Order: sequence, then structure tokens, then C-alpha cells
Amino acid sequence: MTPSRRRRRLAALAAATALALTGTTAGVAHAEVPPDAPEQLKNGDFGAGVSPWFSYGTGTLGVTDGRGCATVPGGLANLWDAGIGQDAVPLTAGAEYELSFDITATPGTTVRAVLQIPAAPYTQYAAVDAAATATSRHVSTTFTASEDNPSTQLIFQVGGAAAEQTICLDNVSLRGGEPAAPYEPDTGPRVRVNQVGYLPGGPKNATVVTDATAPFDWQLRSAAGAVVASGRSTPRGVDAASGQNVQTVDFSAYRTPGTGYTLVADGETSHPFDISGTLYDKLRSDALQFFYIQRSGIAIDGDLVGEEYARRAGHLGVAPNQGDTSVPCQPGVCDYSLDVRGGWYDAGDHGKYVVNGGIATYQLLNTFERTKTAATADGGAGLADSTLRVPERGNAVPDILDEARWELEFLLRMQVPAGKPLAGMAHHKIHDKNWTGLPLDPADDPQPRELHPPSTAATLNLAAVAAQCARLFAPYDAAFATRCGTAAKTAYAAAKAHPAILASPNDATGGGAYDDTDVSDEFYWAAAELYLSTGEATYRTDLTASRHHTGAVFGDQGFGWQGVAALGRLDLATVPNGLPTADRDRVRASVTAAADRYLEILRGQAYGLPMPGDANSYFWGANGNIANNAIVLATAFDLTRDAKYRNGAVQAADYLLGRNALNISYVTGWGEHHARNQHSRMFGNQFDPTLPNPPAGSLAGGANAGLQDPFSANLLAGCAPQFCYVDDINSYSTNEVAINWNSALAWLASFLADQDDAAAVPASTCAATYTNYGAWQGGTGFTAQVAVRNTGTTAINGWTTRFAFTGGQQVREAWLAKVTQAGATVSAKNESHNARINPGATVTFGFNATTTGGANPAPGLITVNGSPCTLS
Repeated sequence: MTPSRRRRRLAALAAATALALTGTTAGVAHAEVPPDAPEQLKNGDFGAGVSPWFSYGTGTLGVTDGRGCATVPGGLANLWDAGIGQDAVPLTAGAEYELSFDITATPGTTVRAVLQIPAAPYTQYAAVDAAATATSRHVSTTFTASEDNPSTQLIFQVGGAAAEQTICLDNVSLRGGEPAAPYEPDTGPRVRVNQVGYLPGGPKNATVVTDATAPFDWQLRSAAGAVVASGRSTPRGVDAASGQNVQTVDFSAYRTPGTGYTLVADGETSHPFDISGTLYDKLRSDALQFFYIQRSGIAIDGDLVGEEYARRAGHLGVAPNQGDTSVPCQPGVCDYSLDVRGGWYDAGDHGKYVVNGGIATYQLLNTFERTKTAATADGGAGLADSTLRVPERGNAVPDILDEARWELEFLLRMQVPAGKPLAGMAHHKIHDKNWTGLPLDPADDPQPRELHPPSTAATLNLAAVAAQCARLFAPYDAAFATRCGTAAKTAYAAAKAHPAILASPNDATGGGAYDDTDVSDEFYWAAAELYLSTGEATYRTDLTASRHHTGAVFGDQGFGWQGVAALGRLDLATVPNGLPTADRDRVRASVTAAADRYLEILRGQAYGLPMPGDANSYFWGANGNIANNAIVLATAFDLTRDAKYRNGAVQAADYLLGRNALNISYVTGWGEHHARNQHSRMFGNQFDPTLPNPPAGSLAGGANAGLQDPFSANLLAGCAPQFCYVDDINSYSTNEVAINWNSALAWLASFLADQDDAAAVPASTCAATYTNYGAWQGGTGFTAQVAVRNTGTTAINGWTTRFAFTGGQQVREAWLAKVTQAGATVSAKNESHNARINPGATVTFGFNATTTGGANPAPGLITVNGSPCTLS
């Protein structure tokens, strides 16, 4: 399970628009507040801990002697440079309110309590100054609210003192207005479907929220209203994840493509959807497009992505930015500055994190690498050059590799230079010194940027993805591939020399901590990637000695940035390598065993997702983990060509695209009712209508029973797991965007797009043998032969055989076939005398090829006329 990431926003960045306060309150003075007026704050006496209070610019907020206390460093320039606050405080226009609290400050300072809009222009509804000392003081003020606002912020501004202060609050109260109305989400029709649609040959399931316990009739209707299929529902009882009584509908037997279908059941009509084999082609493009728009250090071209998303380059040192071109370390961490421009902004903030960048980059690279090994990937046609809207299109490099390279270049820049302490390690992260408010364009960010200490986890992330880079970029840019390979080996050696430098869980001011107390899984993943790229025995020794090589790495709740052993296992199962046959078979069997478990879980969930229904399975970013479980299912299909795994992956997408308790597609721009207000400083339309919503293809983090942000904690307390989500920019724990969630969506969308109609999987009609006859010229070249046998019942008249090398191998000359090569992919077309392969007959062709070194295993996929052959 991915743990909650600490994302405290600098919610009171009122410095830019601070008002000249007089110490009096805003609104009408001497307002009368009825004695029975409702309380609008939560946990004002800190009797339930610190939630939903937050702090910034302070030490850890905790409870001492029943009070909420935090240490504030001395020397902060302004009151608003540190604060303690609570979000989602409602006000009603014309209502009278009393704000009161008890406060101490040791040794003593002035504190300001402000009730305000939590974003520009930071309009203040009330403010009061308190001269706080070591003796508790009770402060109160009254005011009349000037307007309705369901989501104001109370902030105690506690910075600006010369000496360090200990600030404590108690009995914080805001009485007045109306009792908070219970939150009722708009869930639309009770028939819940994949609002995008279904593949013609794939599974088609829906969930109906109902009071009925007996089966009822359902009808599938065309856009014109004609009934095209019908049947009876299946009662499922009360679904644990939603608390709803539900029934399910299976209309998989209907396979006719069309648009505007609806499902009618129990007197309700679903949102419309399509049945089409091209449903996911555009979703693949949109999910990948997210990364270009998240790029740091480059102007975003509106001609490519739409003018609403055009913006200036961020963090290149152009005022007010202080830039990423020469970033110093936090005090006491290092004596140098690094150029760490580029990369992707991690999530809704302006930080860049190596561990989250690592898994996100891996998944983009792995999406491309799958085109070499998966029969349905069509050789990567859907990911080729000029398939994405990126500025590098047309450079003869697959666009997905161009996008991954933008982050790879940043990750390489995070490596500690030679000659410095901890040389070869990677700095854990780089972000602002303090949290910034929402919304904020990256180019307008005025905060100083800081490099944070190196960590073993970050270093191993760098080693793993740089090793991937070395083999995947070799056919396109040998120099960059070599640079990646060198960095990977250097990083791995540095991590082995410093195996326990862990990121601090308290390093969470201005950016998430991304702490991790167990890096054995990172060691396993990095060793696996280095072995796959180099073939060197030392890395094989390390990975096979790891407990993760034979241990359980696919948990029910999926994998994420903090648990990456699954990444190594998936690549060892799919990327050709030199593991002994029995070990390779065991690795592959572990993937299918995990997929079988996910199918079992999926069948047990009335909403059909491969995630258990308990509250612990709905956590921060769970949508990314759900997509990752679907990736395991999809990989099992690639390994076995058993349609049950493909169907499981396809069905998992239904949950993300609308078949859920809230009847919402979690992907912006996809579905009749979709998320559009994800937490982001760049996409702040909810705060500023001149700004855009997140771009189409942005995946929201999703339902999170932890409710770690004050807005959702106030609004959704007591929610059933699938209802613990709100499409509001303030809810960063349920509704943030993040590169590692979108990378999972991009992988899954690419797989779904490759399935076309999801027709029945045909039996293989050919068998192929690849024989490497060994190296020559000191290992710079080799000779190989491919033999193809027709195992079908009809002759093959004219054939083209395709396979892909793992790295930079290049065919030099060939015989008995016309051989061409594009990137790593080799195509061999018959000559005139051997065009026909009769049933049971075999044809062969051979070639000489050069190699730049590294692993050179037999291909994992050989096709004849697009159909995969059984390998022998």
C-alpha cells in the first residue's frame, strides 16, 4: 500500500496581498451571536489529536497537555511565514459569528488569527491580533460574514519573532451561521457503467444500486432507443466498499459496435457509452500528454496542447523564479549547487522527487518495452514517432521515449558529482523552501529552491531507470544510452557503499517527505534492470540473492513508489534475459499467480475492481494502485495469451471510468460525469476561472478512507470507502494528480488500445527457433539464425518475420531473407524462392549483427505476418 504523502500547503501565503491590519475585525462590529449558535470548527480543543488542523513553517504540530502546540523557528521575516490552520470553514452571508481561542507563546510574540479565502486574493473576513505570552490568554472577536463561502480558512500566523517560540492553542471556536448541511454527492443514475464504453469482444458489466433483493429485468438500448439486448440481473447484497445494496448486470454477449448505448434497469437509465475497438486510442494519447504539460523548464506550446494550457517555462531563473539551473542544498547538506532543470512537476505542487520520478519513468519506458515482447502491441505502432503531441515529434525516436527522456535528464542531474562526499548517490528531491499557495503558475513561483540530502532509495531509483534507458535508447542515441549506463552502474555502486541513507520523514516543509524505511526492494529492482541491460553476473548474483526474488511482491493492494520489487519481477518475467529456464519459469508463474489472485478479488467486488473492499484498501492514490493491479493482469495475458487475464484488466478500467459508487470517471475529460477539479497549482480553475481545469487524461488519486486533508475530513467524516472522495481542488488527499498515477493509467490505456476489438485469442500457427551461434571480432558482433515452422493446416504464401533486440544490436548483413531494421525491431521478408511455407515445413534465414556490448538474449517474441509464434 502506498502510504499517505505529506502535502501541507502554504495555505496562508497572504504576503503577496497582505492587508494593512489595525487589529480590529472585518465586517460589522459588535455582532450579536446567539448562545446556541452552531460550531463551525472541528476538534477545536484538540481532544481528538491534531486532525484536521495543519501547520506550515513550524515543527511538527502535536498535542501537549491537551493543547495543539508547535515550535516556530526564530528569524522568520513575516508573520505569515509560519502558521497553524484549518480548512473548509463555512460562512453564510449576513450571519453573525464569534471567533475565540486560548493561546500561549513562550517566550512571547504577537500572533494574528485570520479567517480568509485560502487562495489569491486572500480576502479576509475577520482578523485579530493577540499579544501571546507564556500565560494563557483568551481572545475573542465578533463579525458579520460579508458573503457565502463554504470553504474559508482559519489561519494563525505565527512567524516573525526573533527568537524561537513554542505556540500552543486550545478551545478554538467559531460559532455562528447555520448548521452544516450534510454533504450529498451527485451520483446520477443508479445504473453504474463504464461511461467511456466497452470493447466489442470484451467483458461488459454494470452495477445497479437498488433496494431490490430479487433479480430484475435489464435492457440494453441503442442511441435510437431500440432494445438490442436484455436479461436478468444478479443480486450481490450489500457491497462492503460502498455500503450499498447492489446487483450486477453482465451484457458481454452483445458485441455490436455503436455509440450512445444506455443500460436500463430497475427503472433507471445509465449514462451513455460506446461499444468500439478504438475506445482507448485517444485515452493512451491523453494519458501520456499529461507528462508534457507537467514539464518543468520548458514553455508549454499551446499549438500542441491547446492555448488554455500554454504557459511560460518554469524555474529557469527568470524573475520571480530563483530557478533550477543552480540550486544549493539545504543548509549543512552540501557545499555545491547543481543544475537540476527539467523533469516533471511531481503532482499538484512544484516539487520534483527522484523516487516518484523513478517509478513514473519506469512505467513509460516499460510501456514502450512491452512493444518488443507483447503480441498485441503491434510492434509499437501506437507509440511510434509523431503519435504524441510533444515538441520532439518527427525526430525518428518514439515519442514516448522522448517524453521519458525529459525526466531521465533531470534524474541524471540529481546525481552527486564525482569528487564530492557521497559521489554517485542521488539527491532525494528538489523543491521550494516553503509551501506555496494555490493557484500558482510555475513561472510565478518566488520561493528559493533547495536540494535535499541524497538517499539510498533515490540512488537506486536512478540506477534502475538509467539501466532501462541504456538498453532502450541504444538503437536511437548511443551516446545517451552510454551516459545512462554509466550513471546506472555508478549509482548502484554508491548505493551498495551507502546502503542505509534514508530520507527523513520530517523533511516535509515545502514538499512531500517520500520517506522509506526499507530499501531492499529498490536494491532488487535496480539489480534486475542492470542485469537485463548488461547481462553481467554480478547483478544476477545480487538479484537472485535478494529475498524479493522468491518472495511475494504482488500484494492485494498493489504496488507503488515505496514498494518497487514488483517492477523488477515484471521485467524479469517479460524482458528476454539469461536466467536459468527453471528460474525464469518460476518468475513468470509468480505473475500469473498474482493475476489469478486479482481475478479472485475482482469477482468478489460488486463494482468489479481488483482491489479488496475494506477501508484499508482505499488510501492516498489508490487509483494508481488499482491500475497497477490491472497491469499485472495485462502482463499475465501477454505471457500466457489467456483471455481471462485480458478480460480482468479490461474490467478493472471500468471502475476508473465510472463504474463505481460515486458514478464518476476519475479521468478528466473521459465520461459523461468526470473529475475536473483535481488539486493542482497549475490547473486552478476552481479558484480562478481564467485558469484551465486539468487536461483530459489526468487521473485523480481517488477514494481515500484516510481523509488526510482538512477539506475532505470535514466534509466526508464517516464515509464508506468508495464514498471517501470529493472532486474539489482543496481535497489533496483524494483529488490530487501525480505523475506515478498517470504513468500507471498510460500503461493500462496503451494495453487497452492494443486490444482493438478484444476478439477471441487465435491459436498459434507457427513455431520459431532463434539460434545465436556466438560472438566474433572480440565480442563486437555475432551470427544468428531464425527458423520458422508452419504448425497450421494451410500454407503460408509470403511471410514477414519480426522480432526486437533488447538493446543496440544492429543487423549488418543477412541471407535467405530481405532484412531491414528500425530501432530495435528487425523485419525479415521472404525471398522469391522461399515465400511458401507448407504445413509442417520450415524456412530459415540468418544474419550477422554488431553489438555495443551488454546483454544479448534471444528475442522474447517472434511473429510471422503479425501472428506470434511458439518459441522453442
